Amino acid sequence: MTMTDPARSAGKTKTRTGYSVCTICDIGCQLRTTTEDGVVKKVEQHDNPLLAKNICYKGTAAPQIHNHPERLRVPLKRMGERGADQWEEISYQQAIEEIAERLQTVVDTHGPEAFGVSTSGWNTQTTHGLDRRFMNLLGSPNWTSGVSLCAGNTAAVSRLTYGWYTLPDFDNTKCFVLLGHNPRKHSWTPIYNRLDSARARGATSIVVDPRLSEQAEKATIHLQIKAGTDAALLLGWVKVIIDEKLYDEKFVEEWCVGFEDLKRRADDYPLDRVAEICGVDADLIARAARMYAEADGAAIPWTPITDMQLDSTSSIRLQCILRAITGNVDAVGGERFFGLNPGYRTESELQLHDEISPEQRAKQLGYSTHPAYTYRTAEILRPHMKKVWGHEWIDMVMGCHMANPSELFRAMADGDPYPVKAFFTLGNNSLMSYPNQHQILRAMLNQDLIVAHEIFMTPTAMLADYVMPGDVFSERNHIADSWAWTSNLTLNEAVATAPEEASSSFRFWTDLAHAMGFGDRFPWNSLEEVIDYRLEPSGTTFEEFRAEKYMDVQPPKYRKYRKTGFATPSGKVELSSSILGDLGFDPLPYHRPAPATSDEFPYRVFSGVREDPFFQTGQRNIGVLRRRVPAPHFFVHPDDAAAEGLVDEEWALLETAHGEVRMKVSIQDSIRQGHIRVPHGWWYPETRGEVDLAGAFVSSDAVLTVDTDDVLDYEQGIPHFKGYPGRISPCDAPEGMSSITLGTE
Repeated sequence: MTMTDPARSAGKTKTRTGYSVCTICDIGCQLRTTTEDGVVKKVEQHDNPLLAKNICYKGTAAPQIHNHPERLRVPLKRMGERGADQWEEISYQQAIEEIAERLQTVVDTHGPEAFGVSTSGWNTQTTHGLDRRFMNLLGSPNWTSGVSLCAGNTAAVSRLTYGWYTLPDFDNTKCFVLLGHNPRKHSWTPIYNRLDSARARGATSIVVDPRLSEQAEKATIHLQIKAGTDAALLLGWVKVIIDEKLYDEKFVEEWCVGFEDLKRRADDYPLDRVAEICGVDADLIARAARMYAEADGAAIPWTPITDMQLDSTSSIRLQCILRAITGNVDAVGGERFFGLNPGYRTESELQLHDEISPEQRAKQLGYSTHPAYTYRTAEILRPHMKKVWGHEWIDMVMGCHMANPSELFRAMADGDPYPVKAFFTLGNNSLMSYPNQHQILRAMLNQDLIVAHEIFMTPTAMLADYVMPGDVFSERNHIADSWAWTSNLTLNEAVATAPEEASSSFRFWTDLAHAMGFGDRFPWNSLEEVIDYRLEPSGTTFEEFRAEKYMDVQPPKYRKYRKTGFATPSGKVELSSSILGDLGFDPLPYHRPAPATSDEFPYRVFSGVREDPFFQTGQRNIGVLRRRVPAPHFFVHPDDAAAEGLVDEEWALLETAHGEVRMKVSIQDSIRQGHIRVPHGWWYPETRGEVDLAGAFVSSDAVLTVDTDDVLDYEQGIPHFKGYPGRISPCDAPEGMSSITLGTE
């Protein structure tokens, strides 16, 4: 029986407005979305004045994104050679059945560990843990994500020091430190607004950045360090704070272990040495350390910069250590442990980590070599997480039980240490999202099965066997919990109608589980039933939550460790990490120099920089956004441009020992001399059909880096994106790129 909408039958337009959590980038701003007859018409600021400023170019472009004429609407099956971009439209049911059959063949032939998944929580908003649930029931530990390079790894490494991942108490902080992070009005917008509010209240700020960034221009102190020397700088701060007794002696005595060991390590980094390493005046370094330590409540917000360096683990741990020794852990104006919302089940609780055997967990790629964010470390933390937080498995920011992506792609490409032959990628343009793009291409060409779940045809999707159209935030109901980073819950309402053959991540994994024979472990018939299950501890349902509120904010509680201790083996803040020591690594933080420049490669290249209209590799096909930045640009200092014969707005070739890319030149006084800035994620959707993989290898920063063991962070296996050697020279526009347009809306 077909149900007819009376308003539509009468020729009336049905208008709906609902609350949204935008997932066009990773911040999750709370907005309002209006639709007419199920089609998004506008996305605008929240009706709460405290949230109203949290909107950017990307959010307001949601109608152009969600209604784009090139949006994927039906499942596609590859017809030609892999990457040839030739497709047959098939039904959703046929796609699920064939994917299940082919995945089962891979599992039967090579074992369940031969199945790998890469996903992005930003684009899919959430899987409610069903991706990991599916994999754990199947027996594969090889799930990874872009969060392995960004925020998720910070969450996992932070737990080594004090058993949780902090978030600044922005409303009360008196000083904040930005390590290369540059929140702007249209990028990391809520953070930008909160930092501006803190400044308006009189907070001081310290910006550590090779660029004279927008935040650096506003800073009380700007430390214009050499790229990739953050850990050395922070070790210098530790020495100043200890030597001048600026640390919180009572907190250190009662709640820290390893202080004397830390002091001895800091003695290896006197200010004259640190100044030489970082290229910054020693007195200025000391002044900044004092400003941070002496503030009555200081914060070091998360930064993507220290996530991607040779000594990333040490850099992240040093931020934790500085918070601890200055008494800024779970303190007013410092950084909070939000904990979990007692009324909402976390994704970890749905992931069923106990269902995958210890033997299969030990096969996780990276488990033996770079274990910091793998199952190996999570297993050590289980009893301590249970004691303090009530759960053994807590997957903060999706980053605490991951496979290492470099090891995953190596296994896919070369069968080392075992073959991975099936690869699913959801909301993640995997080809361009990790280092060593040439290896990733080899890996994908060596697969028996690739499935992409996407809203647009990306270069990664072009390499798939099946492309499944996904839904978007305006088309699904959800209650967001910031991936267990905060205890706040935020409402997202489905006000638009998804394409009939599109699937949410819930539907995709649930239907695939049924096709694979374990559908009984996926007992929910709808997305709303999953949300109801997650809300069950609160005694409410999704519909009741939606009727009552758009947000549930837990009242702040500080210094919770006084009752519970810290979720570490010692129950205290581990300035010297027992877990790292037991795993065979240095238990203390250290600085590891970046690969040296040379006459052949004289510049320090830092990549991964975000541009306001785009997030990661997305939105290059959205005209209203692309017109703001039509082409990618290297940022080059005027003296370096003159030395190399570079001309502003002309094309240049940037080369490393591993690859080359072409972009236009932007000559900038703000860049430190000897450094070149490379934006992340550029490809050219408008060249599809003219240039291989729509120009994915023309301007992608992932082409420039490799992930051999000598250029990886020891503990995590993170590649070095912040200060690797390169050279630059003028060049002609890339071949075949003359047809580049500004995109279409």
